[in-house]
Amino acid sequence: MAYINENFLKLKAGYLFPEIARRVSSFQQQNPGQAARLIRCGIGDVTEALPAAAIKAMHEGVDELADRSTFKGYGPEQGYAFLREAIADNQYAGLGIAADEIFISDGSKCDTGNILDIFGKGNRIAITDPVYPVYVDTNVMAGNTGEADESGAYSGLTYLPCNASNGFVAVPPVEKVDIIYLCFPNNPTGAVASREQLTAWVNYALANDSIILFDSAYEAFIQDENLPRSIFEIPGAHRCAMEFRSFSKHGGFTGVRCAYTVIPKALVGCTSEGEKIPLHQLWSRRHSTKFNGASYPVQKAAAALFTSEGKQQVAELITHYMGNAALLREACLGVGLPVYGGENAPYVWVGCPPGTSSWEMFDKMLQQALVVITPGSGFGAGGEGWFRISAFNSRSNVEEVCRRITAMFPPHD
Repeated sequence: MAYINENFLKLKAGYLFPEIARRVSSFQQQNPGQAARLIRCGIGDVTEALPAAAIKAMHEGVDELADRSTFKGYGPEQGYAFLREAIADNQYAGLGIAADEIFISDGSKCDTGNILDIFGKGNRIAITDPVYPVYVDTNVMAGNTGEADESGAYSGLTYLPCNASNGFVAVPPVEKVDIIYLCFPNNPTGAVASREQLTAWVNYALANDSIILFDSAYEAFIQDENLPRSIFEIPGAHRCAMEFRSFSKHGGFTGVRCAYTVIPKALVGCTSEGEKIPLHQLWSRRHSTKFNGASYPVQKAAAALFTSEGKQQVAELITHYMGNAALLREACLGVGLPVYGGENAPYVWVGCPPGTSSWEMFDKMLQQALVVITPGSGFGAGGEGWFRISAFNSRSNVEEVCRRITAMFPPHD
């Protein structure tokens, strides 16, 4: 009989979003008359149509595949040069990132999990709390943790507390860690690190020979020009960090699937014997072995987002979603709840009323307001007492959600 990877048995319950889907489905079955009025602000999935420039380019790509003279079969696993160069020129101009340091994939979620393939056992891994669950669960699957305690925290991980006192931006730990997961703008809290805060992290990583795994999938939503969009804006980051980005939210590609990871050639890890090895070559080897590349029409569509028309259309999408975030922030503040995020990120992080747990708030919003939110405790023990509202929705739905939130918390005399 084949042996299984027993690390999977350490995972707690179901993955957060399937668990939300299960609870919503149960509510709908029990309340069929209310199902049509349900508004989903839980999972961060986009709702608006793809930019016209991307649609046009995708059609052109399909037309090329329909003609033998322009047909494309297997493409380069690392991505077509036209897309890698467009990313380098438009996203990393002046930051010292070359096109061949960019690897195209089908999603940042995949990349942040798969990156563990190139790291060995015994690394001390730091994650923020609350945290995007993929970072934790993939380390559990890879055998980098022990068992979870009653709060859901796994032994073997270093948890970096994020809370109202530090503006939900973790500070470097006192002890040495080897691999650090950072996400800014943050999912779930919507917090964004300042240049000074990221500099502290880069300095820590350089001093401790640590690697920062920097997830900036939501960088396009930053409105404040003084905030850094890339870790590579910080001096020294090329020697201690890699960056994950996605077209999912940038261009509405959640159903199309395209992303990229940037690994500078200067970034190294070491063998058990102390030999320094460029991580770029390891990821390139892994990519070539386990991935056959994102599809040609999809890469054509992604490149079109960097045309003048594409940039304008993406800007309109961002404006739409950030307008939604502003409305949600205002509604929650208006009923006296503490609010973070929503200013440079599409997520609004809201404190529960006193004495109400995250899952109790989830049930209350579902049953009383017919609104699906995400309970903060699903992102770790540090998220207890908070919930996340996604701004990815139509304007009419968001306006209705705001009305329902206001109705849930009538003013006191």
